Formats: sequence, structure tokens, C-alpha cells
Amino acid sequence: MKNRSVQSYLFGIICFMTACTSPQNAPSQEEVLYQVSTIDALLAGDFDGEVTYGDVRKQGDFGIGTFNGLDGEMIQLDGEVFKIRSDGNVYPVPDSTRTPFAAVTYFEADTVLSLSGPLSFEELFVLIDSLISTENIFYAIKITGEFEYVKARSVPRQSKPYQPMIEIVKTQPTFEFQNVRGTLMGFRTPPFMKGLNVPGYHMHFITEDRKRGGHVLASTIEQATLSIDYTSAFHMVLPNSGSFGQIDLTQDKQAELEKVEK
Repeated sequence: MKNRSVQSYLFGIICFMTACTSPQNAPSQEEVLYQVSTIDALLAGDFDGEVTYGDVRKQGDFGIGTFNGLDGEMIQLDGEVFKIRSDGNVYPVPDSTRTPFAAVTYFEADTVLSLSGPLSFEELFVLIDSLISTENIFYAIKITGEFEYVKARSVPRQSKPYQPMIEIVKTQPTFEFQNVRGTLMGFRTPPFMKGLNVPGYHMHFITEDRKRGGHVLASTIEQATLSIDYTSAFHMVLPNSGSFGQIDLTQDKQAELEKVEK
């Protein structure tokens, strides 16, 4: 694991409160999780963001998110950004495309482990939990290899007036992949991030040929390589206009989020 000082950890809080005024010896850009808006704003139907993926690309080479109008699931892998629409197919993403929610970092593995299955989604998370020493930092997770089974989803592009996400996912299209090579990737986020990001695991999938994928609901790993990047700094960008300022973000939406994630 990379060396993490107390000052390095506190930089995540300083970064959030002061628009990233860097303290001495603060972690480099490569050690920061960069996030656009909050998960609770997305749950409430704030689907139009200001930040472009041209700007997001400057903050990392690995991450997940979505697009304005909730137009598909985003995967950023090896610096390239992909859109997975409600047909399960992958599309290119111009730099001008905007996002209401995204989380990215520069991926540099601290732990690498070979996996032999069958290993279910739940068993994978138990294994990763056994490898980490604390729940209180971020972990970027990448699993590349052979999958016996993957179940994924992506919701259709929405039209205004936007519904809350919990209503949208009731009719979400799902896709199932059998005996496929690809990458399962995402983040393990600390419990204290409730309301800001998805506490625990949030994973997306893309096939090796970069043609299919989605937000993962279940999976079974056959043979793969697990890579984990430990990240202890955090930088959030909040919208300056649009509906964000009018949303009531005082309500606890954790139960709602758990229903959306399943």
C-alpha cells in the first residue's frame, strides 16, 4: 500500500471545503477521487450537469458515472470514456458530453491478486473486505478476466419533467452475459459518504471487445485478476446553476438508494 499520512487523509476534507487549496505535502492529483455532484441529487432527479467529459478526463483515467438526461452508464477505462445505453451497447463519448454525476481517479494498483472461481458478486466483496485494513478510505477496483455470468442494467434517456430514479429503475432494461471476457470495475466508498456517493460497492462492466456492458447487478467470476487502488483524498465539484440549488438534500435516501442499486 502507498504511504498515507494523517495530513494526506485530511486533504480529502480540506479539498471538499475549500475547492482544493493544496496543503503542503498534499497527495498528488493521481491520489484523488474526483467527483461531480452527489448521489442524492441524482436520486432526486437532478439529471442535468454542467461538467463536460472533456474536463472529467483531465481528472483521471478510471471511473464510473452517467450522462445528462440519465442517458446510460459511464465507464472510464484506461483513459477512454464509454457510454452504455439502455440497449446494452457501448458508444463513444465526445468531450462536449456533460454529466450530472461521475467519480474518477488515476488508477495505480496497490494490491494485485489472481482469482479462481466460481466466485459470486457477494463472495467477491467478502474477499475484497478481507484484503483492506480500513473502511475509511476509497478503493478503486478493477477485475479483468473471464466471467461465467454477468447481469447488468442501463436505464433509457429521460425527458423532463424528470422522475426520481427509484421510479425510473422499476422498468429498467437488464442484460445477461454468459461466458464472457471483460472488466468489472468501480469503487468501494466509505460508509461516511452516505448521501454523497454510494456507500460500499458500486460496479460497472464492459466486455473485452468494448461492445456491451452496464451497471452490474450480479456476476460470477471464473478466472480473473483483481487490482485495487487505495485512495485517501477527495475532491467534489457541485453545480452552480440548474435545479441543484432547489433540491431538498436533508432527507435520508439510503433505503431508496439500496433499492435503486439492486
